[in-house]
Amino acid sequence: MIDPSPVLTIDGPSGAGKGTVSRIVAARLGWHYLDSGALYRAVGVAAGWANLDVSDAASLVRCAFDTRVEFVDRAENGLRVLVNEVDATEELRLETTGALASAIAAIPEVRLALKERQRSFRRPPGLVADGRDMGTVIFPDAPYKVFLTASAEERAGRRHNQLMEKGVSVIFDDLLREIMARDARDAQRAVAPLRPAEDAVLVDTTGIGIEEVVERVLGLLPVSHRNQ
Repeated sequence: MIDPSPVLTIDGPSGAGKGTVSRIVAARLGWHYLDSGALYRAVGVAAGWANLDVSDAASLVRCAFDTRVEFVDRAENGLRVLVNEVDATEELRLETTGALASAIAAIPEVRLALKERQRSFRRPPGLVADGRDMGTVIFPDAPYKVFLTASAEERAGRRHNQLMEKGVSVIFDDLLREIMARDARDAQRAVAPLRPAEDAVLVDTTGIGIEEVVERVLGLLPVSHRNQ
């Protein structure tokens, strides 16, 4: 039986604005929110805490099953991610954690271990799912699908500005190379490669503000959902 709860999937490469747009859209709709990338990052963080060998697929699968992940909205600090009851929000945002998550996500057994956990987020009144294979693998029956994209230079610039605002010194060219390398890994992996679902609406966010992107995405949904 297909779950009647509506799902809006928002997929795309790193830095396209998925996370920010998805959180705002979920809040506007009053729907639940799934940051699938955070689940993979959380497994990476937990694996690091346990000093696991990232080439040991069996250990990573056990880690995926055992790692407890919670999304907690704390008004004063925004959305926080707890990994095994520890606030790991800042660690999950590190570039090194992102690279590790990308490598872990290429392991078929790990993806299978996290599939049902991701699907469990689907419940009334609806779900906004942010990731790379939400519309193609996790929720292929989702009635609303978006694929956000932007040029690699634009995405590197956004990340560069974010890190500089936090006082982190980074080199733009290094970020650009990392983003392009991650794009290649995600697009070329054998399992659930990064690509738009056939029925997804493509939205290029290059040079466009967040609010305009949010309005474009919300405009894809029926008025009945937007006025709940």
